[in-house]
Amino acid sequence: MTCDPPAQAATVQEKRWRSHGAERRSTRAVRVRVSAVLVAVTVLAVLLVPPLVRLDQQAVDLALKLRPPSWAHPFGTDDVGRDLLLRCVYGLRVSLLVGLAAALTATVIGTAVGATAGALGGWVDRLVMRVVDALSSVPHLLMGIFIVAMFRPGVWPVVVSVALTHWLSTARIVRAEVLSLRARPYIDAAVSGGASRWRVTVRHLLPAVLPQAGLAAVLMVPHAMWHESALSFLGLGLPTHTASLGTLVQGARSSLLAGDWWPTLFPGLFLIVPTLAIAGLAGAWRERINPRRRSELML
Repeated sequence: MTCDPPAQAATVQEKRWRSHGAERRSTRAVRVRVSAVLVAVTVLAVLLVPPLVRLDQQAVDLALKLRPPSWAHPFGTDDVGRDLLLRCVYGLRVSLLVGLAAALTATVIGTAVGATAGALGGWVDRLVMRVVDALSSVPHLLMGIFIVAMFRPGVWPVVVSVALTHWLSTARIVRAEVLSLRARPYIDAAVSGGASRWRVTVRHLLPAVLPQAGLAAVLMVPHAMWHESALSFLGLGLPTHTASLGTLVQGARSSLLAGDWWPTLFPGLFLIVPTLAIAGLAGAWRERINPRRRSELML
C-alpha cells in the first residue's frame, strides 16, 4: 500500500525538521562544551598562575624590549621588556575580578529595586520605573566616566562605577517577572490565606526570579569587563602600572603604530575569548530556564 503524495510530502518535511533539530542540538552541545572548557581554562589560569609566578608590576628590562613571540616568551614582551603572557594572565585576573564584583553588586541592586517596584505596584512602581528610564537615557560609558572621575584610579572606583550603571536592565527583568508572577493562582491563594505582602515577596516572588537574576549576572560579567577595559584604556580606571586588559591595550598603542602587533593582539584575545565563552554558557542557561524564548544574547 502506497502513501498518497500529500502524506508522503508531509513525512519528508517532518524528517527534514527532525534532522534539522538534531543538527541544531548537536551544534549547540559542541558550543556549550567548548565554552565550558574555555571558562575552566580561564578560571584555572587566574587562580593558579599568579600564586605560582610572581610578577613585579614595575620591573623594567630594556634589553628585552618588544621581543616578538618566541619559545622563551610565547606572547613576546612589552615596551619595557616584561613577559606579555604573564602580564595578560594578571590582567585577565584583575578584569575578571572587577567584572564579577561589579556584576554581583549590580544584580543585588537591580533585584532589590525590581522586586520592590513589582511587588508594591501603584505609585511606587511608576516612580521607580521613571527613575530607571531617566538613568537608562544616559549612556553607560559616559555615566561611568563621570563616576570614576570623582575618585583616584583604583579597583573599587571602577567596580562602583560599573555596578551603578548596570543594575537598570536587571531591575527591568526582575520587575517584569514579579508582575507576571503576581497574576499566578498560587499567589492569589497565599494572599487570600492572610499572607502579608512582605511574606509573599520573600517566600514566593524572590525565589522564582532568582534564575533570571542569576542569568542577568552571568551576562553582565563580560559586559563589566569591557567597561573596565574601556575606562582603563581612557586612563580613568586602574593605574597605568597595574596589569589589566585595558591598561595593556592602552600601553600598546605606540607599539602598534611602530608595527609591533603582539602587545595589542594578545590582550585583545584575552578579552574577547572569555567574553564569547561566558556568552555561550549563558545562552545554554537561558534555553534551559526558558526554552520557548531563544532570543539572541544581548551583551
